[in-house]
Amino acid sequence: MTTTFQYPSLRDRTVIVTGGGQGLGREMALALIAQGANVVITSVSDTASRDQTTRDAQALGADSGDVLALKADVANWADCQNVVDQARQKFGAIHALINNAGRGMRLISETFNSIPTKFWEADVDAWRTVMDININGTFLMSKAVMPEFLKQNSGRIINISTSDITMVRGGYSPYGPSKTAIEACSVAWAQELTDTDITVNVLLPGGASDTALLPDSPDKKGADGNLLPPAIMREPALWLCSDQSNGVSGRRFIARNWNADLPPDEAAAGAMEAQAAKPKVM
Repeated sequence: MTTTFQYPSLRDRTVIVTGGGQGLGREMALALIAQGANVVITSVSDTASRDQTTRDAQALGADSGDVLALKADVANWADCQNVVDQARQKFGAIHALINNAGRGMRLISETFNSIPTKFWEADVDAWRTVMDININGTFLMSKAVMPEFLKQNSGRIINISTSDITMVRGGYSPYGPSKTAIEACSVAWAQELTDTDITVNVLLPGGASDTALLPDSPDKKGADGNLLPPAIMREPALWLCSDQSNGVSGRRFIARNWNADLPPDEAAAGAMEAQAAKPKVM
């Protein structure tokens, strides 16, 4: 999937993409670099994918942005602070954060999508790890960038989420509920930043994606029978990181509803979910 629209405001802008070595994060990182942005990608252990993404970024050409690849555990506060410090030292400023790093149901069971694991059957340490990375990792990285954002009175926080049905689907705990928490945090944080030019938004594919969150199989697909390409995240991520999204905060964007044939602002409007009249959990 190639990007046809150009975002001049992204040139020399610095974006941190956690979990940027593979899957959704890799696609968003490469799309940003192709637009001239400087991107910091992190992963906790997958050195090979991180290095490959770096090589692919460098192969985009002289007009592309730069890339800094770091090993970091987003659930570790010191690691999060180090990512921000190194990003600032190399690029001078930080303009956006995409909280993409996360762990899915494979940590609970490699057969979760065919043989659901009941919540009481889940391993305690695996449960804690998913919750710690998905929820606390999002919080810690967001906390780490906030001094930079507040100092410049501008910034973007984009939290990667999942479909509504996944949040409450039986056999998808703790992954689904962890994303529910992230979306609640996003709405609350956006309110707390109302008087600033710092925005917080949610972006999700809109269905299962062809990433490592799903076990490999000859018939790999999500619970809805579909499988979206990770590149579906490119266009909305670019728009959300650019000046095109100025003033848009506390909103939820579904990538599969993004119509790339439309001008970006129209495509964003089509992908933006209508705001609920009031919070509704059950």
